Amino acid sequence: MASMNDYTTSFTVDQSPEEVFEAIKRVGDWWSGNVKGDANKVGDEFTYEVPGAHWSKQKVTELVPGKKVVWHVLDSKLSFTKAKNEWNDTNITFEISKKGDKTEVNFSHLGLVPSFECYGNCSSAWDALVAGNLHQLIVTGEAQPSPW
Repeated sequence: MASMNDYTTSFTVDQSPEEVFEAIKRVGDWWSGNVKGDANKVGDEFTYEVPGAHWSKQKVTELVPGKKVVWHVLDSKLSFTKAKNEWNDTNITFEISKKGDKTEVNFSHLGLVPSFECYGNCSSAWDALVAGNLHQLIVTGEAQPSPW
């Protein structure tokens, strides 16, 4: 559960919770950068990299079809912050729920808080990637280009 300080965003789509769940697992189709590895089952690990800016390694710790996805950040290196590993031991969560005839996606980066040096840049990036790219992937079914 997100605290008042954790980064969160949400959006709704016409697609089913199952379609949303499947789209989230297609990490390389919406999280712009170099993604290596899979996010299809609990225990899967993948890395995300924007050369010269960001590298992180995530482990899938929870998958509830049509309802929830959780990734635990095992390691990170942010080139633009003094503390390069601010993301370490944080959790990236997607909670999916039916709202009338729509599906709501609640995204949280638990542990990404305003006291982090990267909060401004990272929350802006999550806005573009989650509310932008992931939303478009769910709606169109097509991989999304980098927003930068």
